Amino acid sequence: MKVALIQTSLIWENPIENRSHLAQKITGFIQDVDLIVLPEMFSSGFTMNPKNVAETMQGETVSWLQHMAKAKNCAITGSLVIQEKGNFYNRLVFVFPNGEIQHYDKRHLFTLAGEDKVFTAGTQKLIVEYKGYKICPMVCYDLRFPVFARNVEEYDVLIYVANWPKPRVNAWDILLKARAVENMCYTIGVNRIGEDENNHEYIGHSQAVDFLGNYMKEPEEKDGVFIVELDKELLLKTRSKLAFLDDKDEFKLL
Repeated sequence: MKVALIQTSLIWENPIENRSHLAQKITGFIQDVDLIVLPEMFSSGFTMNPKNVAETMQGETVSWLQHMAKAKNCAITGSLVIQEKGNFYNRLVFVFPNGEIQHYDKRHLFTLAGEDKVFTAGTQKLIVEYKGYKICPMVCYDLRFPVFARNVEEYDVLIYVANWPKPRVNAWDILLKARAVENMCYTIGVNRIGEDENNHEYIGHSQAVDFLGNYMKEPEEKDGVFIVELDKELLLKTRSKLAFLDDKDEFKLL
């Protein structure tokens, strides 16, 4: 499976401009891919003003994602601000090539920025089945919490979409490798670049790590689209040989 990681700057609280900017990125690469991964809150930047940018699942940005997925004949994922039943969610949507949608609401809200004060946390882990792969998508701060990500579903790919700032990017690099190794899965992290309205600087470090912790795509700091190819047969062969997941501790989330 070929995955495109889109790392770019985001225009603050401007879904129209962000959709236009990202559409140029998506239509600009001619290589066929199976999945496109966008950053966290790709339509607005990491805003704590959800009323300014919130949409519904029938809104323009979700419709745009469906259009892009159909046009490129591939899946596409990223998170945006969704309002539903009076609550705001940092919601990751996974759009299949036929326009079908599955979603995951960010469970671990970033208290340091007050995300927990304005957004509602999700409760359910999502496992997407696509092209013979089981994919577990998560959002930014989730990366710091290994228990929730623990591979009890035998998923093949772990994806984190993020707005992870420069001062803590070393933790981003370390934790992505840790999640890959402990879960014996491909792990992909897609982060933004640039500076937001709150003067937070982002340097990307979007990357892909294999199930043994080796870089398939080393951290990047430049604007671009980076394509990696996953090999499930190799993943299963390595898991069968090493069988580390068979020795994992049993637990239940309360």
